[in-house]
Amino acid sequence: MSYRISLLDKSPIGSQETASQALQRTLQLAKQAEAWGYHRFWIAEHHNTSQLASPSPELIIAWIVGQTRRIRVGSGGVMLQHYSPYKVAENFNLLASLAQGRIDLGVGKAPGGLPLSTRALQQGVHQQEKGAFADQLAQLDNWLSLTPAAENEPDALRATPIPAQSAERFLLGASIESALLAAQLDWNFVFAAHLNGERTLMQAVTDSWRCHSQRPVVVAVQAIVATSEAEASALAASVEVWGVELENGQRVTVGSEAQAQAFARQAGSPPRHLERRTSSLLHGTAERVHAGLTALQQAFGIDEFIIDTPIADGAARLTSLQLLAQGIREDADAVI
Repeated sequence: MSYRISLLDKSPIGSQETASQALQRTLQLAKQAEAWGYHRFWIAEHHNTSQLASPSPELIIAWIVGQTRRIRVGSGGVMLQHYSPYKVAENFNLLASLAQGRIDLGVGKAPGGLPLSTRALQQGVHQQEKGAFADQLAQLDNWLSLTPAAENEPDALRATPIPAQSAERFLLGASIESALLAAQLDWNFVFAAHLNGERTLMQAVTDSWRCHSQRPVVVAVQAIVATSEAEASALAASVEVWGVELENGQRVTVGSEAQAQAFARQAGSPPRHLERRTSSLLHGTAERVHAGLTALQQAFGIDEFIIDTPIADGAARLTSLQLLAQGIREDADAVI
């Protein structure tokens, strides 16, 4: 069976680099990804960090689609809890009008940062008026689903401009609840194994997804490819994924134990449960990583992988994704 490969980029800022340099590298990577044949190129949303330069995926998407020709470009994802669903619909209808048939809207439930940035983003917003996340997602779906026919209604509220082809919609999550919500709205769903790669959970969620939706099985994983196993292992050594649950009920996934403690401190609530999660990180030569992807595809029936390469060094990240593309093209049983 075949599967597609797409990319998730966070614009990491390497040692002794500026945000401008990191963003230029993101653009370079998007152009190379198109040349190498990757299917999608997504931008993540992260706030209040000196390590990543991607707080506004919409701006980077517009920048990239203007300098590429074919590759789909999108968000992985917009953190909807911070924003008006109507404004998100306007942004992505505008993007879809600029680059018809090439825009993806990925939406996430996580905050994309620690509590200090969440409070700043939501200052003046009455969260109780926004409703639950499911309510916000339904509002967003409604705004995106309005057609040009509504223009004949004199007082209709529309998220203009209405594109000829709206953005393809994805919900990012790591739970059966999220999968069922995506199925209910007939959205695509991406299982976030790069944040929680526990196999039993992945099996339960992908099984539930197949029972409730005919859409493809899409899974995000972390992968690092190098010319040798030793080099790949060295690059992978510092990659961590931590889950934290606070006494007040908040849950979040972060990249280190220090970030988990900072989340608890900023939230003003002690951690109830703190653990280093099972990682989905595949690392090694292109042959080994490709074998790992194929094994996951066969075990879970995956149609598309979203690859997150957690390397700050720009040259190593570019090499990793180039080697991965070459390795997959050489395998007759898989296509990008």
